[in-house]
Amino acid sequence: MITIIHQRDKCIGCNYCVELAFSHWRMSKKDGKSILLGAKEKKGFWTLKAPYEDYEDNKKAADACPVNIIQVRD
Repeated sequence: MITIIHQRDKCIGCNYCVELAFSHWRMSKKDGKSILLGAKEKKGFWTLKAPYEDYEDNKKAADACPVNIIQVRD
């Protein structure tokens, strides 16, 4: 399992995460920020456990994020 961590409040809505890892990310129509699907929020950090097969795409999304608010840990 991997852990994906997202600081949604700092999102600028660039859409890279959605383009690179569509299975886990969507853009909110309300505020234009990305949403980590199925994640739980705690103190401003949204966290999701995902299968290791999802590592590559989410790592690419984390690397592409211009504000560095996505972390992927294995």
